[in-house]
Amino acid sequence: MSFGFLISDALAQTAAAPAAAGAPPATVDGVLMQFLPLFLIFGVFYFLLIRPQQKKYEQHKQMVEGIRRGDKVVTAGGILGTVVRADTGDEVLVEIAENVKVRVVKSTISTVNAKTEAVAETPTDKTTDKKDA
Repeated sequence: MSFGFLISDALAQTAAAPAAAGAPPATVDGVLMQFLPLFLIFGVFYFLLIRPQQKKYEQHKQMVEGIRRGDKVVTAGGILGTVVRADTGDEVLVEIAENVKVRVVKSTISTVNAKTEAVAETPTDKTTDKKDA
């Protein structure tokens, strides 16, 4: 039994016809129009996803660099604590309960709840001898 009646001979013959007949050469406008949707999608992704993420990263980096002793912080694991020591390295010492201190990597601190003011250094009292005249 032949199933040739299910396939149209006309469609099978015309599928290869444009390639054999020689399609018109691609123009610069045609190529540009083909890639235009790709460029638009990339632009949307950049402005809606990549750029805001970069700004958020920069804000987090500045926040982490500005951590000082006495700041109330929340870690990425949800642990609340107070910064006891903030060295120049990548770790801080956080007190999470009375006499319970843990070392935490600075980048895992998600937020700073209460920021302390910078301690102003008091100039040393230099007394100069003034002669009574």
